[in-house]
Amino acid sequence: MRNILYFLLIALVFSCKNDTSSTVTTEREILEVVKDSTDFREFRVLDSRYISKEELWKPFNKDLEDFTEETYNKLKPLVLEQDIPTLQKHITNGDLSYEVLTKFYLYRIRKFDRENELSLNSIIALNPNVIDEAKKADNTQFVVPPHQIFGMPILLKDNINASGMTTTAGAVALQENTSEDAFITERLKSNGALILGKANLSEWAYFFCGDCPSGYSAIGGQTLNPYGRRTMDTGGSSSGSGVSVATNFSVGAVGSETSGSILSPSSSNSIVGLKPTIGLLSRSGIVPISSTLDTPGPMTKNVIDNAIMLDAMSGFDDSDSKAIKSQVLSYSESLSESSIEGKRFGAFKRLMEDSLYANAIKVLRDNGAEVVEVDEIDVQRSGFISLLNLDMKKDLPEYLANHAANVVEVTSVQDVINFNNLDSLNRAPYGQRLFKGIVDDPGSLQYLDSIKTDLKTKSRLYFDTPIEKQNLDGFLSINNFHAGWAATAEYPALTVPMGYQESGRPRGLTFISKPLSEKTLLEWAYVYEQASKKRVPPVNYN
Repeated sequence: MRNILYFLLIALVFSCKNDTSSTVTTEREILEVVKDSTDFREFRVLDSRYISKEELWKPFNKDLEDFTEETYNKLKPLVLEQDIPTLQKHITNGDLSYEVLTKFYLYRIRKFDRENELSLNSIIALNPNVIDEAKKADNTQFVVPPHQIFGMPILLKDNINASGMTTTAGAVALQENTSEDAFITERLKSNGALILGKANLSEWAYFFCGDCPSGYSAIGGQTLNPYGRRTMDTGGSSSGSGVSVATNFSVGAVGSETSGSILSPSSSNSIVGLKPTIGLLSRSGIVPISSTLDTPGPMTKNVIDNAIMLDAMSGFDDSDSKAIKSQVLSYSESLSESSIEGKRFGAFKRLMEDSLYANAIKVLRDNGAEVVEVDEIDVQRSGFISLLNLDMKKDLPEYLANHAANVVEVTSVQDVINFNNLDSLNRAPYGQRLFKGIVDDPGSLQYLDSIKTDLKTKSRLYFDTPIEKQNLDGFLSINNFHAGWAATAEYPALTVPMGYQESGRPRGLTFISKPLSEKTLLEWAYVYEQASKKRVPPVNYN
């Protein structure tokens, strides 16, 4: 994940310094320098060497024969940029059907996603049965849909298990990994969602190569940002999820985050992304990095859809060691009644020079919020990379043993390294430095427990000190700038479109608050979204 690389750089440059405030500032500077100095026009690999476009579309060619460009153009006003309640209304009125909606997204993916002058490489696989499933949804008899997600085509990041499709994490070693549904996939299906397919990702959730661009995987190729196809970073690691939602390839997508992997691609692609409290959503059946920090989360074009997806994915999984029983019955109900009147937000002083951030603060103040400028306190942390190394060293073999297909032969990180070395040009063209770091990390499980506690304690101190001093309800950040702190504090965070820089690069306003505050985060974001209306879809894909 992109944030992981920043932590590595910071650890190397500042391991002997004591001034944390300067360290935090430099983290932002490194983040911007990395993105601005990379030549996104040149990639070692662009198109996938493993996906056959003919095979991808073979199950759909007959069903799409009568779906013409004329049909597609007539449907665009009904579908593009519409939220789930509006789509359901169109279906209830007879202007749409679940089958037609599904075909619309398939047609659009085929039109734009691979092997053309606008290709984005955001889709890694499609559910061959999704049209039949949409037809069944149309034939289901009810007065109103049993859940708002019913019949809505959803994409999954390709580290999330779904029956009938492979789950590869972008890696050739998992190319044949067909398995049973992940817990959250079961929840989506039980509420009537249609699993449209899988989205590309930064391989192994961006904790693999260390020297590759975000959005690259050996299986999926290089995902590109629709707002700047070869000039802007997609954000990682849920790159395909962010790009596909931004480009209206589905109603929404599921991403996963360890440290910034939902917040980064969501803000980079001008969509709404929620990194929930760890344990609120099940991690069972998801290819892991860290059982300490991993979480799935919804990625959507708007806040109401994000809340609806969170509702549909929620459920207590007693096989997940960090599972939490939420007391919230619905995240989407009464969202339109949200208010931020009298809420107190902490705004980081070092971000105030950003004009988009300053304008967002004005919008919040105009809607009744109090915004207090805060300095970031001096907190020293260490051991973040070792936490990820030691967790993945034990968590990946557990996934491979319990959730992967029997035909998958690798059983450990070292096995994956050895497998890739047999054909490194195709399987690991950017190397596998971070995987080698996992194998070489000598840390014990006792050390792992100690750094978990230390990182969580200090990260919560980073947020809780100004919360208590200023009586704050939450914090305002930009993009994934504070994703690392939120990750190790295990605090939820939600980003919502904030506007665009002069270059056209999207920016997100990110809300952060205490554990299990998802309903509040969604309410704050909804008020801001409705007052600002900053999202603009990418122009070349209208």
